[in-house]
Amino acid sequence: MAEETKNPEVEESNSEVSNHAAPSAQQENPEQFLKDFNWHNYEEGIDPVDDTKLVEFEKLVAENFVDTLDDEVTTGRVINITDRDAIIDINAKSEGVISLNEFRYNPDLKVGDEVEVLIDVREDATGQLILSHRKARVIMAWDRVNKAHDEALIVNGFVKCRTKGGMIVDVFGIEAFLPGSQIDVKPIRDYDAYVGKTMEFKVVKINHEFKNVVVSHKALIEADIEEQKKEIIGQLEKGQVLEGTVKNITSYGVFVDLGGVDGLVHITDLSWSRINHPNEIVELDQKLNVVILDFDEAKTRIQLGLKQLHKHPWEALDENLKVGDNVKGKVVVIADYGAFIEVAEGVEGLIHVSEMSWSTHLRSAQDFVKVGDEIEAQILTLDRDDRKMSLGIKQLSADPWTDITSKYPVSSKHTGIVRNFTNFGVFVELEEGIDGLIYISDLSWTKKIKHPSEFTNVGDKLEVVVLELDVEGRKLSLGHKQTESNPWDKYETEFAVGTKHTAEIAEIVDKGATIEFNEDITAFVPTRHLEKEDGKKLNAGESAEFQIIEFNKEFKRVVASHMAIHKEEEQKIVKQAAKKSAQNTEKTTIGDVNADLQALKDKMEGKK
Repeated sequence: MAEETKNPEVEESNSEVSNHAAPSAQQENPEQFLKDFNWHNYEEGIDPVDDTKLVEFEKLVAENFVDTLDDEVTTGRVINITDRDAIIDINAKSEGVISLNEFRYNPDLKVGDEVEVLIDVREDATGQLILSHRKARVIMAWDRVNKAHDEALIVNGFVKCRTKGGMIVDVFGIEAFLPGSQIDVKPIRDYDAYVGKTMEFKVVKINHEFKNVVVSHKALIEADIEEQKKEIIGQLEKGQVLEGTVKNITSYGVFVDLGGVDGLVHITDLSWSRINHPNEIVELDQKLNVVILDFDEAKTRIQLGLKQLHKHPWEALDENLKVGDNVKGKVVVIADYGAFIEVAEGVEGLIHVSEMSWSTHLRSAQDFVKVGDEIEAQILTLDRDDRKMSLGIKQLSADPWTDITSKYPVSSKHTGIVRNFTNFGVFVELEEGIDGLIYISDLSWTKKIKHPSEFTNVGDKLEVVVLELDVEGRKLSLGHKQTESNPWDKYETEFAVGTKHTAEIAEIVDKGATIEFNEDITAFVPTRHLEKEDGKKLNAGESAEFQIIEFNKEFKRVVASHMAIHKEEEQKIVKQAAKKSAQNTEKTTIGDVNADLQALKDKMEGKK
């Protein structure tokens, strides 16, 4: 049956092939042959084909058609673009369709471009081949990203949106992070201006564990900039004046773009006058002229100056200004040791704290002036060569020590204010510029003071007497206790040696005890002098009669004894017995005296 249905043309063609005759139609134009081939007749067996022809047919199919398997990436060519889709030819039985949404990252897509695609559906209900460019990009993306990173290749990316600290960029279908610092070599103030743009990037970091990619646009231009910097710096000269643009302002200075290379104007080189922040002088994007002060070719650093373009203020200072003249100025800086006064723009003078007041008791400069004050001062020294000037405020008022001898003669009484303490005394101010010292020993006649703070407080008013006056050394020696009579003059008589007084043991101390006769006099009683008549010792709180056995006014020392009271009685008995013995004609024996003493003792103990 098969022999009856043989096609003569096919047999003839097959015969020609086997006999190495001229090329057949399918060999001359395989694409046309495949296009005109009757697939239906072949599948139904209507047009039988011999084995040789089938082999050639399969070879043509393999050479001209792709194997349309799922999950396989292949390359296709754009043959048409509609409003919604791109038509892609992958050499399959039919063309594929991809939505233009998958090409948003590439707005320049055009007919003829080759793109990677993944066969999504080999044939839909209408027999259409459905492709995906996005899926193909995802499959190929990591290989491309790794290759771009390893080989430092330049890649295109689509800036999708802004995020915290930078931008999100679509690179090969992967969302990569573009830090704000890596967008450009200059600071970016408007991030939104980059959204929606396609830019070139360099892959600078890949985290395979978390599938993170970091890209940089800045890295692409840094190399060129470095070369440009070296070229520009090679042409620089100290003292050269260039025009630049303020690129960045910091608290310590201003960065100026000189046309591809940055230089720094330190805050001290912005103005001859003191400033708190550079933004008082310049603003961002401002164009200005600067002078090159120094540069380092190796480190590509350039030091610039702005104030150097103007004449130094000291050179413009009034030539007639001299020592002794009064000037007005503003306080610009305060330190503990003094204050700097700007008497003209860029010209400052120092007022040392010692020149702020006639007082020899120095205080901090903040006690006299504050920043911003407008004050008047007198020029004390003026050195135009070293550009230094010292000023004084106290010179504008009369020196209080001029008539000190008439105002504060020795022995005169005054009231002063306690200004300061030292370990050895108290400084008392009698008036502005007149301070005197009270030594700790001159504070009280009676109290033993270890530190002046035990006696008075800073700011208290204190009565004083001028003890000594040194006009040349500008020193006053004062006393407080001298405002009253010395009570020890009276106590010298009242508590003379041998006098007796009744008091209570206040405290048992080392080697004895103390007793208080009054608020000024505290006497010491040695241990052996605490003995009572019965041989026992006095205890704290016991009241008894005491005899003064030592009184020293100079050292304010008083020593008393209780034992001396009853010992004195014994001594009287001995004296009386001796006197009686001398009067009697008969010789009195020692035994008689002892008998008298024993009788006295028995009497005191109440035996008789």
